[in-house]
Amino acid sequence: MKFAIVVFPGSNCDHDCYHAVKHVFGCEAEYVWHKATELKGFDCVILPGGFSYGDYLRTGAIARFSPVMNEVTAFAGKGGLVLGICNGFQILAEAGLLPGVLMRNKDLKFICAAANLCVENNKTAFTSAYKQGQVLKLPIAHADGNYYADADTVKRLEDSGRVVFRYSTPGGQAAAEANPNGSAANIAAIVNETGNVMGTMPHPERACEDVLGMTGGRGVFESIIKGFAG
Repeated sequence: MKFAIVVFPGSNCDHDCYHAVKHVFGCEAEYVWHKATELKGFDCVILPGGFSYGDYLRTGAIARFSPVMNEVTAFAGKGGLVLGICNGFQILAEAGLLPGVLMRNKDLKFICAAANLCVENNKTAFTSAYKQGQVLKLPIAHADGNYYADADTVKRLEDSGRVVFRYSTPGGQAAAEANPNGSAANIAAIVNETGNVMGTMPHPERACEDVLGMTGGRGVFESIIKGFAG
């Protein structure tokens, strides 16, 4: 399986993703510059975290116009797997590949911490390696991770099982005190209608090895790879 890891000016988690894919899980990985105009030969595209274009105007607002995003949109339209992590989630939302928007955190501060997440749907291409209701711990590092969508959109996401991860207590409850950034309905990750595009604010690539102190992110990559292998 071959992963494309898109690099925008300001990306800073691209190597983390590359390391996880290639050195932890033994898959092929290749960096793709944001000006690329094709994505041939790839099975999964990752938009990594960082500060694309310095987060000017609005997070992801400039990156969504990079030439490669035309290819990402076409790739997703053909059923290709796309994973947006942190800034990548913000870019996917700005590009219209996922609903909603990521706003400034409720306390207006950058958050770097470990967050508990409840697996709300383990039947997606990105979560099949988890158990339904399983509680994970993944790192978050963002200033604009406050997921917002209007009430009707949130209801559609809930009703169709498109909320994948939710900020929770260690016991799996979506309590207000477990919500680090003010996200609507404690939403931490969602998928699109066809289930082949996922955006997540927490970083699974930073939680794949014992040496990092967290391994809860392994399931995201194991799910993708297992699904590809059939």
